[in-house]
Amino acid sequence: MSNHMPPYAPWALANVASPDGPLPCLEVDGGLYALAPSLARVGWMGRATGTDLFADWPTAEAALTAAASQVSQDDLVDPAPRRLAPVLYPGKVLCAGANYYRHMAEMGVPVEDKSTQRLFFFFKPPRNAVVGEGPTVHMPLDTEAFDWEVELAVVIGKPCRAVSPEEALDHIAGYTVAVDFCARDLNKALDQFYKLDWVAGKAQESCCPLGPRFVPASAFPDPQAIRLGLRVNGVDKQDDTTGDMIFPIAEQLATLSRIMTLDPGDVVLTGTPAGVGTARQTFLSVGDRVDAWVEGIGTLTTVIQPPKTSAG
Repeated sequence: MSNHMPPYAPWALANVASPDGPLPCLEVDGGLYALAPSLARVGWMGRATGTDLFADWPTAEAALTAAASQVSQDDLVDPAPRRLAPVLYPGKVLCAGANYYRHMAEMGVPVEDKSTQRLFFFFKPPRNAVVGEGPTVHMPLDTEAFDWEVELAVVIGKPCRAVSPEEALDHIAGYTVAVDFCARDLNKALDQFYKLDWVAGKAQESCCPLGPRFVPASAFPDPQAIRLGLRVNGVDKQDDTTGDMIFPIAEQLATLSRIMTLDPGDVVLTGTPAGVGTARQTFLSVGDRVDAWVEGIGTLTTVIQPPKTSAG
């Protein structure tokens, strides 16, 4: 799976590292163009950051489509900057748990009928967990079972509250690649009445990389027919399609929106397919390279770093 932008997406959004901080970019035909002047050229009056764009997504999407058709070489960015998360510090990062049939089977809990299942979610802390590509993911302190989970991540584009499954997809701005890195051993609390510790297992520092780009939902006619996978040190670990989801994306958003309002710019991780490390008791080490890919979006590459022991 190439890291290049897919040819059938007219444009994508990215954030890249620059001496002045995160630089929002419009990606067109393999080139990265500074977003602010690209949007100014078509009369966009708002700020050119992801948070502001998602706040009025229908208007922003039209402006981005217009800007993509008339980018200027004057706005071209260094061709190989390090990519940050395409959605920086979303208000919420919600993650669906145990949501692929074959993944449930490999975990020893096969599901025949989703009517026997309850869709559930957990949080990751946006400011501490969300990172971009590169040497960004730190091994959690105290774990001996650091695992991977590639996921298709949804970015919300319109406020979403108590919507039906039929309405839900209209509230999506687009998609990106995510990895739900987790400390499997810290997730367990078998000697306690609550049995699972979702914060210790799933909310670890730097354990929610997103990227390499955001692609608008209009590029995906069927979000339940998207291939995704993950490699560790070049070895294929996960490879499946979103069609294996127990609860499709529309049902996930409908359920979540009955719990809380989903706001523009929020991110929802939609579950992981079979092939995780814990099913085979194979885990990550410092220095391992993880390539997570989603068809139509590209490949997000991270390298596992030593534990982070100080702030900053």
